[in-house]
Amino acid sequence: MSEIKKIATRDSYGNALVELGKEHEDLVVLDADLAGATKTELFKKAFPDRFMDCGIAEANMTGIAAGLATCGKVPFISSFAMFAAGRAYEQVRNSIGYPHLNVKIGATHAGISVGEDGATHQCLEDLALMRGIPGMVVINPCDDVEARAAVKAAYAHVGPVYLRFGRLAIPVINDADTYQFQIGKGVVLKEGCDVTILATGLEVNEAVEAEKMLAADGISAELINIHTIKPLDTELVVASAQKTGKVVTVEEHSIIGGLGSAVSEVLSEQAPTRMLRIGVNDVFGESGPATELIAKYGLDAESIYKKVKAFVKENKS
Repeated sequence: MSEIKKIATRDSYGNALVELGKEHEDLVVLDADLAGATKTELFKKAFPDRFMDCGIAEANMTGIAAGLATCGKVPFISSFAMFAAGRAYEQVRNSIGYPHLNVKIGATHAGISVGEDGATHQCLEDLALMRGIPGMVVINPCDDVEARAAVKAAYAHVGPVYLRFGRLAIPVINDADTYQFQIGKGVVLKEGCDVTILATGLEVNEAVEAEKMLAADGISAELINIHTIKPLDTELVVASAQKTGKVVTVEEHSIIGGLGSAVSEVLSEQAPTRMLRIGVNDVFGESGPATELIAKYGLDAESIYKKVKAFVKENKS
C-alpha cells in the first residue's frame, strides 16, 4: 500500500500564487517579513517586480493592498493568521471590508496545529473575526488540492476573501484531476442516515477516519466537507440535518464563532436540530507537537469517533 501524500496548505498557497501569476499580470503579492514561512517566497522568486515585503507592519501592508486594489491590481496579502486576522483586524475591516475592495488575505499558520509556537500564535478566533465582516468570503480548505483550487477561486471572485492555511503537512484526500471547487458549496464525501458530520480544514481528514470507525460500529454518518464558512451552503446543511436529525460540526477553531456557530445559526432558524460542536472549547492553546495537541484537544479521529458515537447513542429517537 502506497504512503499517503502529505502537504501543508501553506505550501499549496505559495504554489498556487505562482501558477496564477503566470496567467494574470494584475496579481501582486504582499508579505510582512514572513515570506519563507507563508511560502510567498516562491512568488517573489518568480515575479520579483510584483512582490512587496512590507516588513513587520501588517496594518500598513493591509492599507497598501487596499490602495493597490483601487488601482486595478488584485493583491494577496500574506502573514500568519494571528497577524493577518488579529493584528490587522481594524485595517481589514475599515480599509478592505467597508469599501468592499478586491483584496485577498492569505492567512497561514492557523489553529492549534501551529504547534510549538504556542498560544500566542495559535489563532483560534480568525474564522469568527473574518466571518463578522460584511461581504467577506471565508474559506478553510482541507488539503493541497482544495487549497490550490481555493486560491484560484479567490482570485476570480470580485471582493474581499479570507483564506485560512495551515503549517502542518496533512493528507491529500482529493483527486486533482476530478475535484471541482465552488465558493459557498459544500462537498458530500459520504452519504449516511444516522448523523451528519460537517467538517472543515484539516479536520476533514480526521472526520474521514472517524467515519470509518463509526461505520464499523454500525453507525451511518453523512460526511460533508464545508470548505467555505461564509457564505455557508445553507441548503445542503439544512437538507442533511433534516435527513439525519443529528448534526456534528468539527473544526480546528474555537467552538465560538466558527463553523459550529454558523451552522447553529442556520439550523436554529430553518431546521432546529440536535447538535454537537467539536472544536477548541473556549480556551487558549499551548506549546507542543502539533499532532499531540490535536489529540489533547480532542480533534483527532479517535476523539471525534468517541464523541459522535456517544452523541448518537444519547439522542436515539
